[in-house]
Amino acid sequence: MEEQKSAKNGTGQEPVKEQAEYTPPVQPDFLRETIKQKPVNKKKLLRRTLITVAMAVVFGLVACLTFLILEPVISNRLYPEEEAEEVRFPEETATEEMLPEDMLVEEVQEESEEVVQVELDDEQVKELLSQVQFSLEDYQMLYSEMGDLAEKVGRAVVTVTSVVSDVDWFNDTYENEASASGIIVANNGRSVLILVSAKTLNGADSINVTFCDQTSANAELVQKDPATELAVLSVPLIDIGEETMDVIDIASLGSSGAHDLTGTPVMALGSPMGVSGSVCYGMITSAGAVVDQPDSAYKIITTDIYGSRNATGVIVNMKGMVIGVVDNINDSDSDGVLTAYGITELKRTIEKMSNNKERAYLGIHGADVPKEAAEELGIPEGTYVRSIEMDSPAMAAGIQSGDVIVHINETTIATYNNLLDVLYTSDPEDTWDVALVRQGREMNVTVTLGAR
Repeated sequence: MEEQKSAKNGTGQEPVKEQAEYTPPVQPDFLRETIKQKPVNKKKLLRRTLITVAMAVVFGLVACLTFLILEPVISNRLYPEEEAEEVRFPEETATEEMLPEDMLVEEVQEESEEVVQVELDDEQVKELLSQVQFSLEDYQMLYSEMGDLAEKVGRAVVTVTSVVSDVDWFNDTYENEASASGIIVANNGRSVLILVSAKTLNGADSINVTFCDQTSANAELVQKDPATELAVLSVPLIDIGEETMDVIDIASLGSSGAHDLTGTPVMALGSPMGVSGSVCYGMITSAGAVVDQPDSAYKIITTDIYGSRNATGVIVNMKGMVIGVVDNINDSDSDGVLTAYGITELKRTIEKMSNNKERAYLGIHGADVPKEAAEELGIPEGTYVRSIEMDSPAMAAGIQSGDVIVHINETTIATYNNLLDVLYTSDPEDTWDVALVRQGREMNVTVTLGAR
């Protein structure tokens, strides 16, 4: 007890013991471990990289091919597209070929039970004419009505602009634009079809169509006719807005096959003065000439309207029906006067082009056998062959100038139009058994039609 007490310091507290520091034992050198990184096998790494890249490429190609194959199928099932309808123009009836005054007389006769004919002398006729007076208001009203008709028909008129890119001497790229007026001739359920002069489309890189409401859309060339240099373009319906579809209209095609169109009042719409949207009034001065083209009998309509050398558009009668497509086929005596292809003779060509069907080619310049020659010389009715195109199917079959074609297969040929009707319904590579008369002798030849 005393020892414990003596161990206490003067304060009465026990002394604090000091703790010793820990010193880890020293390990021998042979127990120390060094971690080294495994060496990279560059060949193996490159091989794996190449395999990965190759598999990625193969996977991408398979995915692309699968998408290309399945995408149209899936799209057609989700959004089925309507098949394009075949364009067909109704056949002209005898009524369409009558003159307006003939139709008026017929209507009057149908309404009247009795037709009283009154003969008037010259004095009475002069007295009646003196009672007829036209004021300035009547004259203005007449032109106002024609203006309303032109505006209505103008809904089917479009402006076609072709763009051609080229490079100048300094290697700078520039664009040339050319425009022409065309008409909407059909809607096949998938696209709007437009008839226009093909002269401005040669070498075009792009084609743009501007409708009557000034909206535009890109167009594609369907087919063109080398004989008339007319073309049919298509504008997909999905590229045309609903508002534009409500405004535009399809042109009403009339008849140029009337007995006598001379003197009929007409309008020229499109670009008769070389400016889009211009309108001219006049009348038909002649409609009997025919263009000398193989396998065709296009009638030429001449007017008294003086227009531009680059005029394009259509000739319209007072009912708003298109009777001609402007294409200045002028001779030196009528330079500057608007001329047009008769629409009756063009309808078959427009149908073929609109449906993008190949046209059969025979290669003859034909005409009807005159009645005088048939009566006096005993020449049978048929198609008189005036000339033959070089290297044509007709030449290969042995048909010659001066022959008269009277039968094709089982069809009797009485006029040149009969032959053209059979040619229109035929296809390239079709075979014809042709019966003809050559210098009073009947003979038969076999013709294999070509493609135009």
